[in-house]
Parts: sequence; structure tokens; C-alpha cells
Amino acid sequence: MNNIVDFTGLQIRLASPDEIKKWSHGQITKPETINYRTQKPEKDGLFCERIFGPTKDWECYCGKYKRVRFKGIVCDKCGVEVTLSRVRRERMGHIDLAAPVSHVWFFKGAPSKLSLLLDISPKALTSVIYFSKYLVMRINEEGREAAKQNILEQREAKLVEVRASFDKQIEELKDKGLVELKDLKKKIKVKDEFEMKAENLKVDTKQKIAQLREQMVLELAVTEEIYNKLESLVDRVRVNSLLADAEYGKLQEYNIADWV
Repeated sequence: MNNIVDFTGLQIRLASPDEIKKWSHGQITKPETINYRTQKPEKDGLFCERIFGPTKDWECYCGKYKRVRFKGIVCDKCGVEVTLSRVRRERMGHIDLAAPVSHVWFFKGAPSKLSLLLDISPKALTSVIYFSKYLVMRINEEGREAAKQNILEQREAKLVEVRASFDKQIEELKDKGLVELKDLKKKIKVKDEFEMKAENLKVDTKQKIAQLREQMVLELAVTEEIYNKLESLVDRVRVNSLLADAEYGKLQEYNIADWV
């Protein structure tokens, strides 16, 4: 928009990252502004002279070049161009973000511009912007069906594993009871005493087996509930729906997150 005096319209749009980098004179890597000891702009900070230009006319940051005769020279020591200080009003730098951000002007206020544009409630949008929830942008339906099949297979495998584990413990208890019964028979010669202790041993073994069976039923029920919730979660996910961190973590934990 150089030397425009008269115009009938003005278009405002967001600049792309590539455009911003083209306009930029350097990357800002520090949050500091002014050095409290030297009272000069901090190097690579928000007021950096190398990026935005000198604070004094015709003078570089380190003072190696002074006066107008060095106009246009970039100091080989501090990297600052010798020019007028007013260029600081025109030049811009850029910050490479470690994570996406949104300016409050776009998502705060009533009505929220981003909320209207994306057709998402302001509350849901805020939770996404502050990284408390994930926003589902796209869904692979074939991947969803594969994930549901994966859940079924994992469920069956887990149920078989739980049953096998408890069956093994029960068999070990029975074997242990038989061994203890044989030892008891060798140690006790009095028939009545042996029968009484043998009966106590059998009752104790049966109680332990009953407890194991109860634990098995409980663990099978918990396993069923876990996989039912996973299946329900996979079914209800839609484009523009939200996933809590724990929900997405569950999908990743069971290796069924690649479809969303």
C-alpha cells in the first residue's frame, strides 16, 4: 500500500507464517526488553537493535560505527545497520511459537469471532485454546471401524488372560492343599486328629478358592466396563467434538488413536 491517497475499499486479512517471515527483520528469542545495567535494548529481545534498527541516528549498538558517512553499513561486531532510528517504527520481527496461540481479541468478547467462525461454543473454544481439551478436526471412518474391531480383539484377549491367570492360581492352591494334606498325614498318626485338621485344611482351601473366584468375577466385570467405555468413546466422537486429555490418553494407551 505504498503512496495510496484515495481508495474505495480496504481488505483486512490474516498474514500467513511465510508472509510474516518475509516482512520480519529477525527472530526474537528472548522476552527481555531493556538491559537494566546498560539501559540499552537487550540483544535478541523485544527491542533488539539488530532486528528493529538503531536507537540513535547513524550509530550501531556497540559504537564501532558513528556518523552519517557509514550509512547502510551493517556492523560486523553487533550486527546493527547504521541508519536513522525512525526505522524502528517500520520494522518488525517475529517469534517462532513452540505451540499454537490465539489472541484474546479473536476468541474473547461477545460475540466471539472465532466461536462464530468455527461454529463452536465459546466455553469449548476456551478449553481448546488453554490446552485442557482436544478439538477433533477430522475423522477417518475406516480407521474408526478398525479401532472398534481392535477393541473387540483386545477385550477378548484380556478376558482370556484374566481367566487363565485366576485358573492358574486356583490350580496352584489345589496342588498346595494336596501337598499339605500329604504332609499332615505323615506327621499325625492319630486318626481323629488327622481327620479334624484335614477337614480344616480343605475348608481353608475352599474359602481361598472362593475368594479367588469372586476376584475373578470382579476383574472380568471391570475389564468389560473399561472396553465398553472405550467403544462408547470411539462411537461418540464427531468432527468439532471435544476430547478431554484423559480420553485422548486412553485412546493412545490402547493404540486406537490414529483414526482421529
